[in-house]
Amino acid sequence: MRWVNRQVRRTDRLLLGSLPILLLVVIYLVMAVSRHAANPADKILPLPGTMAESMYALIFEPDKLSGQLVFWADTFASLQRLGIGLGISTLMAIMVGLVIGVLPPVRATLGPLVTGIAVIPPIALLPILFIALGLGETAKVALIVVGIAPVMIRDIAAHVVELPREQIIKAQTLGASSWQVMIRVALPQAMPRLIHAMRLALGPAWVFLISAEAIASDVGLGYRIFLVRRYLSMDVILPYVAWIAILAIIIDMTLAYLSRRLFPWAHEASH
Repeated sequence: MRWVNRQVRRTDRLLLGSLPILLLVVIYLVMAVSRHAANPADKILPLPGTMAESMYALIFEPDKLSGQLVFWADTFASLQRLGIGLGISTLMAIMVGLVIGVLPPVRATLGPLVTGIAVIPPIALLPILFIALGLGETAKVALIVVGIAPVMIRDIAAHVVELPREQIIKAQTLGASSWQVMIRVALPQAMPRLIHAMRLALGPAWVFLISAEAIASDVGLGYRIFLVRRYLSMDVILPYVAWIAILAIIIDMTLAYLSRRLFPWAHEASH
């Protein structure tokens, strides 16, 4: 049997997917042990025990100044900013994307503007956002929205435009108005695509969040990483990066699960 025709069972997928991760862990451990054998004070590749000790203090011991558990305070702050930014972007994507996709005059008017904003590097707008909105939470959330909302809007609008024209014609034949076409024909079919767009936007959203926190913040996962880097504290940086990856994977898997549960018809072709 050719490899292109082989189907992998779920248990086998979990096993195969874990192999590259285990390989990277083994490579890291071998390199860390060899570096510490040559230099016990090495900070670049900390041993697991050192990382566990550093993270224990951040997770379970309150900070002497703030009284907070630093790790959980950073996690909550970052997830709050990410959730607000992603939520606003999602609402904008479905509302503006539907209007642009269904109504050709609006598409001709707003399409170029959305495209123009989407191709601007959001990091280049960060100084403008901080000057205009200050150094508070608004600017950090705004960077996420500016970074991912235009791309999500374009994706939803393109998906709606590609819907079979026959569906719109049949709806109009039955007396549907433009508003009814948008709500009853386009919206239900755009919802699975919206979740897919959210999953694709997660990676960029994390990048913009970490960038904003690194420049102007006093709490957050990105803030902590850039705070301790001046001390070469890889025993904190590496676990924080791994934690960000775990959070991103959990959110992505949750969105994928919701999509399959809420819109099983959109996933029939993949089975």
